Order: sequence, then structure tokens, then C-alpha cells
Amino acid sequence: MEWILSLSVALLAIAFTILVIYVSQTLKSAQNSLNNVSKTMNEVVHQMEGITRETTDLLHKTNVITEELHERSKTLTPIFNSIQGVGESIQTINHSVRRITETVTEKSEQYSEEVARVLQWGDAALDLWTKWKVRRQQIGNED
Repeated sequence: MEWILSLSVALLAIAFTILVIYVSQTLKSAQNSLNNVSKTMNEVVHQMEGITRETTDLLHKTNVITEELHERSKTLTPIFNSIQGVGESIQTINHSVRRITETVTEKSEQYSEEVARVLQWGDAALDLWTKWKVRRQQIGNED
């Protein structure tokens, strides 16, 4: 019976040794993984510092460009106001030309019949004058 107890203790010691070996390997593997994670995190932190510095520089440059654009837009405002004034003047001229055209059209329609009558009277007068001239020449030739 004693030998069973010794065998059991020996078996227990072997099982415990195997368990310790596997736990040790697992812990070493976990340690390697954590070391890799730590290295990766250090690289990420280093890269983030670079990104933060570049982002800060970019933001500063953007602010400078925005300020320059704001200043330049201030100098362009009078030009845009002048262009607007020119546009309004052209619009006023167009309106005036339109009114004049409408007035001329209206007056020409109003007096078109009278002009036609005057032209008819002019043609008639010219015809009479031509006939009178021809008649006078005929009378002058007969003498």
C-alpha cells in the first residue's frame, strides 16, 4: 500500500511538473505578446507625436492662409462693389433703351397711317409735277 502512495505522489509530482512547464510556456508566450504590444504601442505613440506635430503645423499654416484670404478679400470688396455699380448702371441703360424703343415703336405705329398718306400725297404731287413738266416741254416744242 505504501508503494501505491509513493506511486501516486510520483504521478502527482510528474503531473505538477508538466502543468508548471505548460503554464511557464503560456506565460512566456503571453510575455512575448505583451512585449510586442508594448513595442507597437511605443511606435504608435511616436507616430502620433509626429502626426500631432504635423497637424499643429498644418493648422497653423491653414490659419495663416485663412488670415491672408480674409485680408485679400477686404481689398477685393471695393472692386466687387464697383462691378456691382457697373452692373446696376448697365441695367439702368438697358431699361432706358427699352423705354425709348417702346416709345419709338408706339409712335411709329401711331403715325404709320399718316406717313403712308403723306407718301401717297408726295407720290401724287411728284406724278403731277412730272406730268406738268412733260406737258410744258410738249407745249414748248410745238411753238
